[in-house]
Amino acid sequence: MVTSLAGRSALSKTRAERVGLEDAGSLSALVAQSDIVMSIMPPERAEAFARDVAAEQKKQGKASLFVDCNAISPVTMKRITGYIKGAGAKCMDIGIIGGPPRKDGGGPSTRFYASGPHVDDIRFLDGHGIKLFDMGSEIGRASAIKMCYAGLTKGTNTLRTAVLLAGEMLGVGPELKSAISESQKDQWETMNKVVPFLPCDSGRWVGEMEQIAETFGSVGVTPLMHKGAAEVFRLLDASPLGAETRETMDKSRTLDQALAIYADTLRGKKAAE
Repeated sequence: MVTSLAGRSALSKTRAERVGLEDAGSLSALVAQSDIVMSIMPPERAEAFARDVAAEQKKQGKASLFVDCNAISPVTMKRITGYIKGAGAKCMDIGIIGGPPRKDGGGPSTRFYASGPHVDDIRFLDGHGIKLFDMGSEIGRASAIKMCYAGLTKGTNTLRTAVLLAGEMLGVGPELKSAISESQKDQWETMNKVVPFLPCDSGRWVGEMEQIAETFGSVGVTPLMHKGAAEVFRLLDASPLGAETRETMDKSRTLDQALAIYADTLRGKKAAE
């Protein structure tokens, strides 16, 4: 497996080295060396990357397979398919649900939902901690299930954060937390486990919420909930904790400590406005 680390951060280079990815150097070299190009990146970068790959495929006359695995709307996925097909190459759509496969093989498999006419070309992905689900030949179906699923999981986490943050700003934080801990024990446990550690991923989840909003709006479901979710993630990313990564975040941080930081960030935002 190869990648292109041109312009990437030191952390990205360290992660690539850790898992044995070879650096092909330029995108041109990556396309030249690859039978299959898999795109897994923040969703707001997915479409531009697909255009760049398509340009290289066309220039090189390479009819390789492009597999978009990003959290993007079916509408965005269909535009990407147009770029790749316009270059004379093949395209597949994958929606990833679940965390990365574990080295020890334990835990649930990472689910790769695949749609498009070339699923046989990627069946080798099935196994070693990944479960491949064939959703048929229609491009966009895999993206659709990812959008709906993440709309629940990440969207719910922004609701939990917003509720607690509003309580802090209204001066009823202790009473609200007491009420939730007594009558919503499952929610309280999840809030403590998740809400303090969202900022390290919030920056790349803003675009995902915007893609979900677009997806919902395209079928007549209100996009406003996930536009709001994007705003919550944008606020968390702007907090001092937004500079953390999964490797550097303080895993001992409490919910109260995190909420105090979020509230200070919101007060600063309101003052600036």
